[in-house]
Amino acid sequence: MAPSAMTRWTKSLSEAQPVPYWLDDPGKPHPEPALTGPETCDLLVVGGGYSGLWTALIAKERDPGRDVVLLEGHEVGWAASGRNGGFCAASLTHGLANGLARWPDEIHKLEELGARNLDEIEKAVARHSLDCDFERTGEIDVATETYQAWELRDWHKETADLGLAEGIEYLDAEAVRAQVDSPTFVGGLYDRRGVAMVNPAKLVWGLKRACLGLGVRIYEHTPALTLKPYGAGMAVRTPYGRVRAREVALGTNIFPNLLRRLRSYTVPVYDYALMTEPLSDEQLASIGWKKRQGLGDSANQFHYFRLSADNRILWGGYDAIYPYGGRVRAEYDDRPETYAKLAGHFFTCFPQLEGVRFTHAWGGAIDTCSRFSAFFGTAYQGKVAYAAGYTGLGVGATRFGAEVMLDLLAGERTERTELEMVRKKPLPFPPEPFAWTGIALTKWSLARADAHGGRRNLWLRAMDRLGLGFDS
Repeated sequence: MAPSAMTRWTKSLSEAQPVPYWLDDPGKPHPEPALTGPETCDLLVVGGGYSGLWTALIAKERDPGRDVVLLEGHEVGWAASGRNGGFCAASLTHGLANGLARWPDEIHKLEELGARNLDEIEKAVARHSLDCDFERTGEIDVATETYQAWELRDWHKETADLGLAEGIEYLDAEAVRAQVDSPTFVGGLYDRRGVAMVNPAKLVWGLKRACLGLGVRIYEHTPALTLKPYGAGMAVRTPYGRVRAREVALGTNIFPNLLRRLRSYTVPVYDYALMTEPLSDEQLASIGWKKRQGLGDSANQFHYFRLSADNRILWGGYDAIYPYGGRVRAEYDDRPETYAKLAGHFFTCFPQLEGVRFTHAWGGAIDTCSRFSAFFGTAYQGKVAYAAGYTGLGVGATRFGAEVMLDLLAGERTERTELEMVRKKPLPFPPEPFAWTGIALTKWSLARADAHGGRRNLWLRAMDRLGLGFDS
């Protein structure tokens, strides 16, 4: 990238606030008080993101008399649930390709359950009046290289032959640019029903309000410190109190799990995003983005982008940063060198938007596991359930995970708990320095593949055979 171009593009960041756009909202609700003293309940939910809130909400919908308490260590939705791109996908498997590779015998059922789950989210938005800018726009997976367009076309034919391409259309260069006009687009796959766009923070705040309305007791600024058996149930200690519960659901995702044996199954990946100022009608017309679909490109180091309700463009992805030792720290949420890189990529994609400025730039940690999609299980003779490892596609899949956790706690055999995806876990990550070395080699190999026509080297082919990977 030429220095003059870099200077021109980085000027667009001069007024960008290093805070998540979605959370920078005057309508943000006040936090609930912290727990002080003892508390008892039927179900204790740990974690105030999508996982925890969906679990608490569905638990009350299944049994209004169930006494439910939710603990959040900071404020509801402050982490990944409030700062993501707002792509609410039907896929439960981090995309059809990943699901087909890992669970070919179950893929039709997984796709059916995923579509049903997205429909249930849409119904919940209406039933609980969740003001979250929910739009069933679909998504286009765009090719920016000729080989990617060929791969998308071949993939569409393969999935169509398997009966898995309903509602999905292949677009050539002219057709994709008729949807959204970028000189870099040479093809695409348009999934018309499988993805909705939401304001992620408003969704999490709406779920909080719905939970409170159903009688869930929520305590914020209340980290769960320890988890131990207590009589016939479990006890969780907090800084100022303790909760005794018959059952516990853990939805802490990337944050250290109260079950230590699970900590090696996930690692944090830091993802970054920019948000533009609102586009004028003329600017919006110059890119022709009339149907407001979400978009993502087909590279290994990919970008995702979408329009907000007030016609800003969110532009994120590409860099996926793993900190040595898997530490989750606030200082990793801000990374100017990635913001500069993303700004350059943005104006390469949309040169007709030269002069647009970014108002917000932020990052945050995603929990990834070696199979890219969530895993589940129980502990303490079925009194504790957990779900983790969503790898960046948790906006929709966490609702499914909530139902799985509640099924497991109930000891029920359901179409969800019978899935191999639910019954088996991914391989854990190795200890340091092997984890960092393996992830660094994988990232280098993925970047090299992007630069060499998608050709995967020996390392990536070996990882493919083992069913291992690193993604965000």
